Amino acid sequence: MAMKESYIEGIYAGWLAKIIGIRLGAPVEGWTYEKIKNIYGELDHYPVDYHEFAADDDSNGPLFFLKALEDGRHGYDVKASDVAEALLNYAPFEHGFFWWGGYGISTEHTAYLNLRSGVPAPESGSIAQNGRATAEQIGGQIFIDTWGLVSPGNPDQAARFAKEAASVTHGGNAIYGGVFVAVCISYAFVEKDMKKILEKGLSYIPTDCEYAKVVRAVMEFYDRHPENWRECFRFIFENYGYDKYPGVCHIIPNIAVMILALLYGEGDFSDTLNICNMCGWDTDCNVGNVAAIMGVRCGLEGIEYDKWRKPINDFLACSSVVGSLNIMDIPFGAAYITKLAYGVAGEELPMPWKEIIENRIDSCHFEFPGSTHAIRVRVDGLDARAGKERECNIINTDETASSGQRCLKFVVSPAEPGENIYVYKKTHYEPKDFHDSRYDPCFSPLVYPGQTLHGSAYIPDYSQEAQVSLYVKEAHSGRIYEGEKVELLKGEWKSLKYHIPEMEAALIEEIGFCFHIHGVHTQVFDYVGMIDDLYADGKPAYSIDLAKEKVELWTVLHREISQFTKLKGLMYLEDGQMHLSCSDFAEAYTGRHDWENYRAEFSFTPLTGNTHMVNVRVQGAIRSYAAGLLKGNRIAILKNDYGYQVLAETKFEWKHGQEYTIAVTAAGNKISAEIEGVKIEAVDQERPYLKGSIGVSMLNGSHDKYRMIKIKGI
Repeated sequence: MAMKESYIEGIYAGWLAKIIGIRLGAPVEGWTYEKIKNIYGELDHYPVDYHEFAADDDSNGPLFFLKALEDGRHGYDVKASDVAEALLNYAPFEHGFFWWGGYGISTEHTAYLNLRSGVPAPESGSIAQNGRATAEQIGGQIFIDTWGLVSPGNPDQAARFAKEAASVTHGGNAIYGGVFVAVCISYAFVEKDMKKILEKGLSYIPTDCEYAKVVRAVMEFYDRHPENWRECFRFIFENYGYDKYPGVCHIIPNIAVMILALLYGEGDFSDTLNICNMCGWDTDCNVGNVAAIMGVRCGLEGIEYDKWRKPINDFLACSSVVGSLNIMDIPFGAAYITKLAYGVAGEELPMPWKEIIENRIDSCHFEFPGSTHAIRVRVDGLDARAGKERECNIINTDETASSGQRCLKFVVSPAEPGENIYVYKKTHYEPKDFHDSRYDPCFSPLVYPGQTLHGSAYIPDYSQEAQVSLYVKEAHSGRIYEGEKVELLKGEWKSLKYHIPEMEAALIEEIGFCFHIHGVHTQVFDYVGMIDDLYADGKPAYSIDLAKEKVELWTVLHREISQFTKLKGLMYLEDGQMHLSCSDFAEAYTGRHDWENYRAEFSFTPLTGNTHMVNVRVQGAIRSYAAGLLKGNRIAILKNDYGYQVLAETKFEWKHGQEYTIAVTAAGNKISAEIEGVKIEAVDQERPYLKGSIGVSMLNGSHDKYRMIKIKGI
């Protein structure tokens, strides 16, 4: 079906609404209707004012399973096996991402271990393999939203994709639930009548399945008793409550309250979400699914900005094993979904979206109405140092733009001459930034020394004159590196560029603009400025000194090392070096997922075991290249394609306890390595990995320590 440009905003509205629903429901997840009512009465707002909302399984799954369309072996004709590989590639081993409740208890954990052990999809999630109780839990629908968003107005495609995706981890009614929700989201792009949307969803699943019968029962109850949603909840509780179904979180009770909310909400976005949340049970899952449907149906204009959007500020944390994809703003996710939607449809993106999505998809471009890209504002001045509070607001506006139609306005009240106003985006996070550690996110920076920072700045006629510069802040030293100061003329956009210098032992934690205010010293005023098109490109040139990194404690059971995301293994710092060991295998990664050609040097010491590797072009847990010291005094170049295979090898005498520096270069489809004058290379002719981050890995109960890593783009 043909794409319409209006679908782009609808995709953003649907994805934004999904995150709103998750955040609304997360604090009361697992609560009963009675507990919510007794504590809150009418719960019509976010129950918790999160500093930052940490990762959630309900957003991890939809984003990273969708990568099957980009990475899969069947192109846009996605199969269950492609989604299975996405699961294995992007999920850390038994931590983060989703609930690891044990084999036979957590449906996703069960399917993951099945896949790891060689049980293929879709058998991995089937009733035949896992039993009905495990297979029919709620995950079949909670991870499915993006298959509807990537298929706007095309329910046939949404149903086909959703069936393949849900079957990797679920079976029976849980697959029907995935198809139903995806179709409802897809159809909401072209139909606003809620009953027609629900009927469309039902038309894609068997009429005699329990899922369809429950949806139909709630719809019929609404037709008879449309006045009071609480009466409908009592009907659901008595006939389809948790006590009627096995397992931890069965899909049937939860779809019942979702249908209740979609009907009794009477088309109002806020009422629908609040009703769903007050019903209790798996609230973040249910409200997230309902919100995605309602976000598409109502559009951005139906979502109250101050109530729902402003507290989120477009920020989203994820907890995949690829750290640079875990700092995610909502417009980036929407742009990624849009890119895939147009690709699947075989159509070309319209301008300015074509330029944004194809050339700088993770830029701060503000083309989505109301979007902020998680931009923040702070003031550095005498009052700021004395602890005086300032009001710093950001507003998406169509008053002017450097490119496209929209930009971001900021207002600081009050401001004084001589102060610096920093308008910035965080490019790295740590545990102290978050309210809690939901699903244990960990991060690699978004921006690196050696790259070039771009951005445009503007002051309107009604503001105060200023100079502006681009800057980055390095985390270990706290030092701000600043580009050239440029005089801003009122009413005229200035395009800025700053080449970030090469750095040793570096971690860039924020990027942005510094506005240096002019004026008479006695003046106090509201300062207004505007920014647009903030992004970084170019090649990295920096080093990681492990003595400068620190342990990040997310929970008592989960520790990471700053800049790194761990797949599996024991990882810790000792005497200024990072250690990694395993009983079977261990891996950890850092850097950006989209680096192309570069040289990486690793200074490390093999301590025990017989397989010691460093990785380049890491695309996740099952896709990378490695150069390694192997048993039998060998050095080899290997490819991880759902398991490591040797591409080239040669003799090299190595021993435990001795430090080695191995330099690995990735250029096109050629991977080469050098260690103590010994050189080896391999050319990969079969589905080569042409971009990816770096990492360290080992097999067979090995243990290594790492002192320094140097990275330089070529």
